[in-house]
Amino acid sequence: MTEKPDQELVADDQDSVGHDIAEEDPAVDNKTTVMGDDARGITSLSWRFIVIVAALAVAGFLLYFVWVGLLPVILAILLSSVLAPVTSKLRSWKFPPALASISTLLGLLLIIVGVFTAMGPVVSRQGSQLWTQAEEGIDKLLAMSEDLPFNIDAEQIDKLVQDATSFLQGQMSSIASGVISGASAASSVLVTVAVMFIISFFILKDGDRFLPWVRKYSGSTIGWHVTELFTRVWKTLAGFIQAQAAVAFVDAFFIGLGLWALGVPLAFVLAVITFFAGFIPIIGAVTAGVLAVVIALVSNGLVNALLVLALILIVQQVEGNVLQPVLQSKAMGLHAAIVLLSVTVGSALAGIIGAFLAVPVAATIATVLRYHAEMVSLRAREIGPEDIDIRTGEAGDNPEESPRARVRKLYEAMSS
Repeated sequence: MTEKPDQELVADDQDSVGHDIAEEDPAVDNKTTVMGDDARGITSLSWRFIVIVAALAVAGFLLYFVWVGLLPVILAILLSSVLAPVTSKLRSWKFPPALASISTLLGLLLIIVGVFTAMGPVVSRQGSQLWTQAEEGIDKLLAMSEDLPFNIDAEQIDKLVQDATSFLQGQMSSIASGVISGASAASSVLVTVAVMFIISFFILKDGDRFLPWVRKYSGSTIGWHVTELFTRVWKTLAGFIQAQAAVAFVDAFFIGLGLWALGVPLAFVLAVITFFAGFIPIIGAVTAGVLAVVIALVSNGLVNALLVLALILIVQQVEGNVLQPVLQSKAMGLHAAIVLLSVTVGSALAGIIGAFLAVPVAATIATVLRYHAEMVSLRAREIGPEDIDIRTGEAGDNPEESPRARVRKLYEAMSS
């Protein structure tokens, strides 16, 4: 019996890989070096990613505890970014800074109070009519249920109503506690609004001293970077609020006009609600539209509700596809998908306030990232100082020593 030769563990290399290894220095292995560099790079990126996630988690944890005090500041910055041009105009008319700031805020309060005062009689007069119409609609539905081919007994419906009433009576303590918590929430809102207006007053009065103070303590290089970056963020926030206000006003005007023409009750009130809801992108417009359709259905019937739905869809399509992209692209330069994602995440984290602040926060982050990208390209000499749109304004009588000229000199020094 003949013995079989031992089977080789390694067959002949068909591709002749490694046949020239004897001709190279055995101490040099290029592929091993490259793979080692790749592994080290991946490890470095992984650790950086973990550190960034941990830092964001710590920041979110701390934000939870300071949110009550931070929210009025954020709202005041947004409000001041819109009102600042009015205050500047008053100061150019020789108004003292404090008087100009107070006059601007009082003018805003008078407008808001005037709008809600005008809404009061309308809600009082047409609200009772709407409630009566809703009761009549429910009675009609109950009467129609008797003529349906299904076996729906009116006594069973009455029993359901009685059970619901008994349940509500049994939950009076819970309802009372809910009213108390609602009152507490309302008082918290009032405090937040009051603090917001106080902070807005100081921002409008002394806000122009903030950047010089930063440059005094941070040094020239960091100070002028902060000046340009904060100027861009400030103008981005102002552009966002102004764009949202324009879009919301167009929505409110045409929808309110259409509701009035269709004879829908509370048309003026619904127009005001549409305006304020327009400051919450996507979600606000949908909510206001649903409310208008429901009121039209209860008051005027199915055909009128369908006409209201068609009106809202037409207005929102024109606004969403024509007006809003033009205004928001100039103000923020954010894609619609980023806006939708931001609103979704913001509403999930902080409700209505989160949905409202989501887009300004996203726009601020985008502004910071764009500025960093420009500075990287400038240092890499891919662009020059003349290619950067400097947003810092020119103040003072000497153009050569103006803030804009200082920022340009900083960019020239970085690119040299």
